[in-house]
Amino acid sequence: MEQMTIQTSTKQYPLFLGEGISERLPELLKTLGFARGTKVLIITDGTLETLYLSELVSLLHHDYSVYTHIIPSGEGAKSFENYYACQTAALAYGLDRTSVILAFGGGVVGDLAGFVAATFMRGIAYVQLPTTLLAHDSAVGGKVAINHPLGKNMIGAFHQPEAVIYDTRFLQSLPERELRSGFAEVVKHALIGDRSFYTWLKETIHCLEDIKGENLKYCIRKGIEVKARIVREDEKETGVRAHLNFGHTLGHALESELGYGMMTHGDAVALGMLFAVFVSERVYHVSFADERLTSWFQSFGFPVALPTELSIERIVQKMKGDKKAQAGNIRMVLLREIGHVQVETVTDKQLVAWLEEFSQSEGK
Repeated sequence: MEQMTIQTSTKQYPLFLGEGISERLPELLKTLGFARGTKVLIITDGTLETLYLSELVSLLHHDYSVYTHIIPSGEGAKSFENYYACQTAALAYGLDRTSVILAFGGGVVGDLAGFVAATFMRGIAYVQLPTTLLAHDSAVGGKVAINHPLGKNMIGAFHQPEAVIYDTRFLQSLPERELRSGFAEVVKHALIGDRSFYTWLKETIHCLEDIKGENLKYCIRKGIEVKARIVREDEKETGVRAHLNFGHTLGHALESELGYGMMTHGDAVALGMLFAVFVSERVYHVSFADERLTSWFQSFGFPVALPTELSIERIVQKMKGDKKAQAGNIRMVLLREIGHVQVETVTDKQLVAWLEEFSQSEGK
């Protein structure tokens, strides 16, 4: 088992990484200060309920009072209705300020359960138990939220977990589209903050089958290192933490406009990154052609062209609703060079022109 320390301006907490480490969950919860008999609410989704929930409950029930609440699988679950249902469950089970919520799942479960923990009785403890590759990004850093039809993650809080317990065994059941979705965030971390990691990815990961075993653990660890470094410097996104949104300005707009769950988060972010690189070349007068990012992304099955049914004008309006927008101006994270990004303001007129050009070139 590997252990990393996540440091923010308000909190320090451990991240445990390894295969099979969930078997040590009762021991780890005790080291975190949760006494025997503490009420534990596991929030998970329907898929994980079938695969692993009974095993998790069995591990814990000798030491803790264990309750469960199941939400639907998929991005659509990050809704006010499911948030309210989780709060109702916490109240019905009699959770108090000494209780703990276990967010057992991918990014959707982690974001929703974390927001429940942040707001139940004005904030109780929670622990992230990620089960997807995508969650290596969302489980670290304390950003928790639900979606609104007008924008993704627009209702939320900053609430750091007590720990992240990352058992890679759970990733063995991931379908291909979810593994690909998580890999997009791995690539993002390399592009924005670690050129040597990017080089390793290009040389080592040629298809999704390559993301397993030690390669998988290395991807998770290096991605978390980049994110942890940024979060340590800027916990509440007043500065450099915005760099983590590389590819997300267009990506979130696509998810919202298409309908949450129609395109995976990672696919939307991958397309958003290609567009951000496209814009970067025009703003900074540089070329990333030698990186052959489009063909590399295609080799994993990522989309490289905007869906033809989308209205560019509507996409721009969605992008204007992004959390990074200021006074109605769109701000994009752009790539100066591999490992170095910067936030720039772009006008609606520029954006429309670039989206039309990008669409016509199919992202190439």
